[in-house]
Amino acid sequence: MTDYNLIIQQLKALGEDEPNFIPLLSNVSALIFNSLEDLNWAGFYLMDNGSLLLGPFQGKIACIRIALGKGVCGTAAQKDKTILVPNVHEFEGHIACDGASNSEIVVPIHKDGKVIGVLDIDSPVIDRFKLDDQVGLERFVKELEKIVEFKELIF
Repeated sequence: MTDYNLIIQQLKALGEDEPNFIPLLSNVSALIFNSLEDLNWAGFYLMDNGSLLLGPFQGKIACIRIALGKGVCGTAAQKDKTILVPNVHEFEGHIACDGASNSEIVVPIHKDGKVIGVLDIDSPVIDRFKLDDQVGLERFVKELEKIVEFKELIF
């Protein structure tokens, strides 16, 4: 079982010196990728002109832009809710950026009450993510929202 308390402490430490979104999200994607087991992708998509644009990540190459309402990321952003998908092949409209992905969890990120992006995590293992992962990652994103500065982004 993943120790989300420890990962959140590490997140806070990463944000102490530099809250700018580019280096912080880059390090946070590495933190997640190396702290959770059985992942093949961990990173961020950020709102840009009404769609999600690829942000910092760890893993194989990824889709560059995702429309709202499309795939797991676009659906989570549009509905403003976490989506946990045990088997992505059963998710209608799934976008297969990496054919090795079999399960996924996406958590919306907010600024001033608006969705400004998502944390996206993929696994090659079916049913990799459980309710404790969802709760832990939602807590993680709440802390991230307090730390990261998105002032350079135009929404």
